Amino acid sequence: MNEDNFENIEHDDDDDENFVSRSQKKREVEALQLLGERLVELKPAHLDKLPIDETLRTAIDFAKTLPHRSALRRQMQYIGKLMRFADGEAIAEAIDRFDVTKEAHNKVFHKLEKWRDRLIANDKDNSMLDVIISEYPHTDIQHLRQLVRNAQKEVALNKPPAAARKLFKYLRELEENQ
Repeated sequence: MNEDNFENIEHDDDDDENFVSRSQKKREVEALQLLGERLVELKPAHLDKLPIDETLRTAIDFAKTLPHRSALRRQMQYIGKLMRFADGEAIAEAIDRFDVTKEAHNKVFHKLEKWRDRLIANDKDNSMLDVIISEYPHTDIQHLRQLVRNAQKEVALNKPPAAARKLFKYLRELEENQ
């Protein structure tokens, strides 16, 4: 008799395809909360460039003001809840682009530091100056040489590196204006 009852039950294959287990739902919510944590760590300028709505942005800004205790944990859960209604993939892609930009920025920063150090190290044949001038044709050569001389004097007199900072700042301006 029980076998007859099972034969009469209709199976809806569409429900089986759309079924998501409770564990899968929890994993998805946790991933959204982790994405929310990454959002809280971003600078306001980067947040402005993300495709997020005003409610989520307000929640992120509020989370930045909270101490690192249970209030922050609850706020992160709220951000995770709001993330369910946002386009998580688009937000994650935008954050990843910022990470790539940060790596490129660090690479340029280290290059400029090396150039500054080589310029200050008393480059007799001016090869480093030639490299900078060829890389940045709009360089004010006289100003650059003056900054290098001032930085070299500071090193010789064991003074704080104020001129070296000015030299680095000028090199960074050249890079930004290229």
